[in-house]
Amino acid sequence: MNFFRGVMGGQAAGSQPSGAETIQKLCDRVASSTLLEDRRDAVRALKSLSKKYRMEVGTQAMDHLINILQTDRSDSEILGYALDTLYNIICNDEEEEQDENAQKQADDLGAQFTDKFIQDPEHVTLLLTLLEEFDFHVRWPGVKLLTALLKNQGVQVQGVILVSPMGVSRLMDLLADSREVIRNDGLLLLQQLTKGNAAIQKIVAFENAFERLLDIITEEGSSDGGIVVEDCLLLLLNLLKNNSSNQNFFKEGSYIQRMKPWFEVGDDNSGWSAQKVTNLHLMLQLVRVMVSPVNSPGATASCQKSMYQCGLLQQLCTILMATGVPADILTETINTVSEVIRGSQVNQDYFASVNAPSNPPRPAIVVLLMSMVNERQPFVLRCAVLYCFQCFLYKNQKGQGEIVATLLPSTIDANSISAGQLLCGGLFSADSLSNWCAAVALAHALQDNLTQKEQLLRVQLATSLGKPPVSLLQQCTNILSQGDKIIRRGSKVQTRVGLLMLLCTWISNCPIAVTHFLHNQENVPFLTAQISENLGEDERLVQGLCALLLGICIYYNDNSLENYTKEKLKQLIEKRIGKENFVEKLGFITKHELYSRAAQKPQPVFPSPEQMLFDHEFTKLVKELEGIITKAVHKSSEEEKKEEEVKKTLEQHDNIVTQYKELIREQDAHIQELKEQVLSMTSQNEQMQVTITQQLSQIQQHKDQYNILKLKLGKDTQSQSNSQADGSQVNGLQTEELTQLKDELEELRKQHTLLKTQLGDKDALIDTLRSEPTQTTEGSARGTENTELLKELEALRGQIQSQSTEINHLKTERQELLGRAEAGSSDGVPSSNSPVDFAKIAELESRLAAQTTDMERLKEETKRSLESRADLEQQLASATSTVAILQTEKAKLQTEVQESKKEQDDLLMLLADQDQKIHSLKQKLKNLGETVEDEDDLDARDQTDDDDEEEEEDED
Repeated sequence: MNFFRGVMGGQAAGSQPSGAETIQKLCDRVASSTLLEDRRDAVRALKSLSKKYRMEVGTQAMDHLINILQTDRSDSEILGYALDTLYNIICNDEEEEQDENAQKQADDLGAQFTDKFIQDPEHVTLLLTLLEEFDFHVRWPGVKLLTALLKNQGVQVQGVILVSPMGVSRLMDLLADSREVIRNDGLLLLQQLTKGNAAIQKIVAFENAFERLLDIITEEGSSDGGIVVEDCLLLLLNLLKNNSSNQNFFKEGSYIQRMKPWFEVGDDNSGWSAQKVTNLHLMLQLVRVMVSPVNSPGATASCQKSMYQCGLLQQLCTILMATGVPADILTETINTVSEVIRGSQVNQDYFASVNAPSNPPRPAIVVLLMSMVNERQPFVLRCAVLYCFQCFLYKNQKGQGEIVATLLPSTIDANSISAGQLLCGGLFSADSLSNWCAAVALAHALQDNLTQKEQLLRVQLATSLGKPPVSLLQQCTNILSQGDKIIRRGSKVQTRVGLLMLLCTWISNCPIAVTHFLHNQENVPFLTAQISENLGEDERLVQGLCALLLGICIYYNDNSLENYTKEKLKQLIEKRIGKENFVEKLGFITKHELYSRAAQKPQPVFPSPEQMLFDHEFTKLVKELEGIITKAVHKSSEEEKKEEEVKKTLEQHDNIVTQYKELIREQDAHIQELKEQVLSMTSQNEQMQVTITQQLSQIQQHKDQYNILKLKLGKDTQSQSNSQADGSQVNGLQTEELTQLKDELEELRKQHTLLKTQLGDKDALIDTLRSEPTQTTEGSARGTENTELLKELEALRGQIQSQSTEINHLKTERQELLGRAEAGSSDGVPSSNSPVDFAKIAELESRLAAQTTDMERLKEETKRSLESRADLEQQLASATSTVAILQTEKAKLQTEVQESKKEQDDLLMLLADQDQKIHSLKQKLKNLGETVEDEDDLDARDQTDDDDEEEEEDED
């Protein structure tokens, strides 16, 4: 500190040190001091001297300041002083009043120091890193310094930032800064960063720049906002102009819809501030960038469609017809509406339907044309109206027809002013600029529209009382031929150029109009006289246009007038003018200095009314016809005859080809019809085959049903005979024995039902066993079940055996009775017991038949029981296999669990290593002086938050 006071406070004796010496001592102090306070004071002193001694500080201290930025990162105050000092020596202060030489020297000095700073790209990277510091004293001077670097050496600094990792993203974070001064300077920084660099523009756009900028504009009040809105709009223009990728991204992101509220103006439009005019002007330019004619046609059409659908075009038309709007805003709005409707049929139709708020209402086109032909209106406004009219008619044959229709005798309304009347009035007024504008506007109504060129030939004009009307074409040629009698000398060239452009556009590619033009005997002599004369520099353009008009009369001549055929006109040129002279005069058009300016873009932009000579669409016509006319003039009659023969041959060939094409089309159509018929017949055949197959299957089903019924009928007949025989036997049985047999049969049925119930229980038991987890339990249960089933089968077998024994006993009794009966009859002695014996025999036979039936039934039940046992065994086998599969899956799961445990152990080891690394890094940060929160503190804080939440939940 004493050293610093000595340097800055003066010395007791001797002369005061010079500025360079003081700066040198301060630089030594910065380089050699070990105390941070001493270095800070020295850098503060350099900052205070940096504006007055810019050269000395920049030359001696820049390296030391950069070293401060690298080494003293922990002290924000010294960083801020160093950045401010670098900004002072690099920035070219344009606010101070300086002469041109001093300003140029300052600019050169700033460029030199910028080159020195960016020699090492790491310096720019270091500056980008410092911008991540949230401290205001570091971030704000860092933003200003980087902006100054970009102003002085934009391309080089852009290259360094582009290759720097996350360089653009760091700068985009400035827009999210809550401190407005940093955010606003960040906007200026991004403006410089995005100038002329499409790659950076794309990166900024994809960093959500559109969303952020539109939000800032809305927050700041849109068009009523301040300078911040202007900066945002300038940045948006940088991002969108001549960048098709960003324009498409802007449209796809539905940001066009967010532009509509910008143009909502109230009824009271008086007292607009200068800032509002500037903001609205930039907003209109932003709309024009999206629909500029230089963009690709597809992208322009898509944006035009979006602007109509979201109501933006309607809002612009509202401004167009509003009162009290400033003149420059009105002019720019007209230009914007022009490009929004250019080439879009839907938008053009809407614009044609817009009416001005007058009484009675008038179409907006009529109101605008009234301004165009009014010489008291500003020149730029008249140019804007002409551009709007041209855009309205561009590729709009419907609109062209409507304009021309207002000139036709059948549609003229004497009580209202039409667009055609205004154009005619401007065409023949005393104001040369009105003549030119009306001629060009009428030429656009005829552009590439043969029908309207022919319709315009019907227009008749009343020149004066007592004289017959003349055609519009005749009146235009009369004005040209009479020259100074009608047109004022000072404005003769502009008016004649406008009329000649109208005539060239009118008769080009229209043989009927050429015939009408040549029918006037004065036109050709006037043109040849104009071309052959040696006039001044101002008249050369008129000579060239006259040569173009005469050449069009040659090229599009259908030889319907005997005196003015192609050959005679060429002979006239050769005799009166000379072919070489004619071609030279024709070349005067493209050599004119204003021709190339008009050919650049469709909008008519001229510094003064006197330079308003060429129209953009007319330059295209000249470029198309110049070479064609030159060839047509140089061709001889023999060459033309050969060309005509070739044309005729080609036409014949074309006719033959056309006939063949028509024949091929007819054959293709016939073949297509036959193919369709074949397809329909094929589908019908398939449907019939399906129907036949279905019918055959139905017939087969009926046959099968018939055979089944036939078999059933035979069985029923046989069973009826058997039942009758059994009935005769049963009728002979005694009632008591029959009841006994019925009881035995009922008991057997009960046993059968019991067996079925037991089988159902066994099935339920099987299902239960299937759900058991282990194979041992299932095996034991199924073994028990099989044992019980075997016991039941043994019981059934015992019953069957007893039944068989009883049946055999009955058979034996029957045989004995039959034997006794036979023995009695053989002795010839009648026995009194014979009837009883026969009754017993019948009874035994009946019982025998019943027992036989029961035995058969028991055999069937036994068979079913055996089948049930087989099913149970099969189910047991499937259950056993299922258990085996489950055990296999269990083993796999256990293996996976073991592997998961191993992975968890590995992860725990990795986490332990990571914790150790984190602990070591935190220790390093603590050693460097950084504040680091321990995990225990964080855990305690989290635990406190959790306790607070639990208390709130308990209170709820």
